Amino acid sequence: MEHIRNFCIIAHIDHGKSTLADRMLEYTNTIKITENQMLDDMDLERERGITIKSHAIQMEYKHNGENYILNLIDTPGHVDFSYEVSRSIAACEGALLVVDATQGVQAQTISNLYMAIDHDLEIIPVINKIDMPNAMPDEVEDEIVDLIGCDPSEIIRASGKTGEGVPDILDAVVERIPAPKGDKTKPLQALIFDSIFNSFRGIIVLCKVENGVIRTGDKLKFVQTGMEYTADEVGVLKMDMEPRKQLSTGEVGYVISGIKNATEVKVGETITHVDEPCDKAIEGFQEVKPMVFAGVYPIDPNEYENLRASLEKLQLNDAALTFMPESSQALGFGFRCGFLGLLHMEIVQERLDREFNMEVITTVPNVSYMVYDKQGHAMEVHNPSGLPDPTLIDHIEEPYIRASIITAAEYIGPIMRLCLDKRGELLDQQYVSGNRVELHFMLPLGEIVIDFYDKLKSISKGYASFDYHIDSYRPSKLAKLDILLNGEPVDALSTLTHQDNAVTLGRRMCEKLKDLIPRQQFDIAIQAAIGAKIVARETVKQVRKDVLAKCYGGDVSRKRKLLEKQKKGKKRMKQIGNVQVPQKAFLAVLKLD
Repeated sequence: MEHIRNFCIIAHIDHGKSTLADRMLEYTNTIKITENQMLDDMDLERERGITIKSHAIQMEYKHNGENYILNLIDTPGHVDFSYEVSRSIAACEGALLVVDATQGVQAQTISNLYMAIDHDLEIIPVINKIDMPNAMPDEVEDEIVDLIGCDPSEIIRASGKTGEGVPDILDAVVERIPAPKGDKTKPLQALIFDSIFNSFRGIIVLCKVENGVIRTGDKLKFVQTGMEYTADEVGVLKMDMEPRKQLSTGEVGYVISGIKNATEVKVGETITHVDEPCDKAIEGFQEVKPMVFAGVYPIDPNEYENLRASLEKLQLNDAALTFMPESSQALGFGFRCGFLGLLHMEIVQERLDREFNMEVITTVPNVSYMVYDKQGHAMEVHNPSGLPDPTLIDHIEEPYIRASIITAAEYIGPIMRLCLDKRGELLDQQYVSGNRVELHFMLPLGEIVIDFYDKLKSISKGYASFDYHIDSYRPSKLAKLDILLNGEPVDALSTLTHQDNAVTLGRRMCEKLKDLIPRQQFDIAIQAAIGAKIVARETVKQVRKDVLAKCYGGDVSRKRKLLEKQKKGKKRMKQIGNVQVPQKAFLAVLKLD
């Protein structure tokens, strides 16, 4: 156990975590690097250049003549995947805090650092990308010293591209990070920090052994669900899985026990032996709270059960995804899914399409509101169609977040304007170092959920970094905006929005839908309504068949007779006419700007 080190790499987006991990794998001869970002094995991760999943891998390293086993976990940097980071941190004793030499400390760096400090991890600060022509290692070093209060000599300068400084990092991991604590002789306790679905082997559980030993063939029991299994195979994670006879205290590895049902495995669960169980479960993770809710519906209603199975398998791999069944008048049966943010929602949609061949329609995303009725009872509402009758509502409270934005001083004006337009209030501002400022705002979550992050990046030319956490619920004047097509409400397009924005939003939605809904044989009225009051209207004109083409001259009464006949047919058609809203229209409503 003295020769095991478990550590993760944490950083802001694009600070070079995965590239640095590549260099470590190369230096320790774990694998031959054939392409960049070896640990990002999903096509999506490669295409977008982001890490979506935490990836664990074992390396062997010789230090002062002794062999050490290093378990490295590479984590995502985007705020939407911070849950992955918290799980990785729970399986480690130390963390490399990577900071980009060209960009300095950013918002996600700080929030990931606090998460690691809460778990009492040993922090090793690393300045990456020092080979870049615009690197400022000295200024960044000062920022890190201010942030952590460490000695400048403890900060390692490295480059993921050239491999400079990588041996120093590996030495620091061995020397500074403590070996795992635990007792081999105690009853088995292992913490599940991730799981993968394999169509041949069932569910593969990734775990860290806190106490005791798991051997192949052991009878295992999951503490919270009480289910019992046999360990068919245990092993460690190299680039592929390597079977071993046993996993002992302090080791990170996998267990395959032929579990077929996705609902039986929960991240944060404790594994123990059937014969000699442990007295209590390990303190796991907090239940993750979704921030954004959207309905996900199969395009073909017969695919409903397949969609449920796909979501269950995806949830194994991505524990932050939550879902429950719901139905909609316009779209039939589907699920109300909870996501950590818009990027998370987009990635889940992509993965459903690529990994499970599921074509889905996603409704307008919204957040959860607390609705109080006149008797003082509170209910949580995720979906505008779930709102009680307006006459019964006393008031509605919406979630507010505390946002921290770090940016260069010259962008303060436009960023403040953006936040104030989103009904935000400035709490304080402080200079971090040089000309970099940290601003704290209180903002309604509903305002930032659609396009805030994109706007912030474009205003600040990509230099502002943003991080947030839920603060509290506050009373707010909210109105439910309905979209009616030919007088029929389309529940998938209804949204809850602030009264001041409702009329302009309704007008913009109607204009957008007018361009996107294909013309039919009858007029389609698109209306935006708040309660019974119509606030905007657009009409999609009918496609007319020219019934007068065969009339050449002659009496006007013949023409009128033909037009009247056509009018009757149109009227009958309108009664049974069902307006098809294309998927494009749902997505375009999100990107109204």
